[in-house]
Amino acid sequence: MQTDLIMLFTNSLLLGAGLAMDAFSVSLANGLNDPKMKKGRIFLIAGVFAVFQTLMPLTGWFCVHTIAQYFDAFQKFIPWIALVLLCFIGGKMLKEGIQNKENDEAQDKKLTFSLLLVQGVATSIDALSVGFTIADYNLTQALVSTLIIGAVTFAICTAGIIIGKKFGTKLSNKASIFGGVILIFIGIEIFVTGII
Repeated sequence: MQTDLIMLFTNSLLLGAGLAMDAFSVSLANGLNDPKMKKGRIFLIAGVFAVFQTLMPLTGWFCVHTIAQYFDAFQKFIPWIALVLLCFIGGKMLKEGIQNKENDEAQDKKLTFSLLLVQGVATSIDALSVGFTIADYNLTQALVSTLIIGAVTFAICTAGIIIGKKFGTKLSNKASIFGGVILIFIGIEIFVTGII
């Protein structure tokens, strides 16, 4: 019994770390784009990513136990959805960075809540498939596992934003361009990995 708990905890930590890498990179880009971000906002952004990384595997687990045949059909579209969403956000950041390159005046670089939600979906949609890897868990085990995944994501994303903030101050107006490139790259990476 104790071995099962240790395995559940270890697997969930590893899954959380693996799944959080895309969210970490996007958090890094968000920190780059807003080097003066306050603590409350850092925790809000990390929290949104953590919530999505918690809900998506749980949704996948639910799909396996109820509507697995429909989920299989949907899974083909996951790389396309991530590509479109991240390229849209990244393209927007690139455009703003290029347009504002000559302007040194202060500007509102804050990420809107709706764009943050899009980022949360785009970086966690591939986590739906984790529902298959935890399909043999009962509901309690699935809940514990996904909560651990969410906690790991929160910690990793908080670190990503803080690192991005430090570099964002040094990069000044190039941060938006760099952040946009990162998001587009992540979208392409998720797409390529998903279709191979």
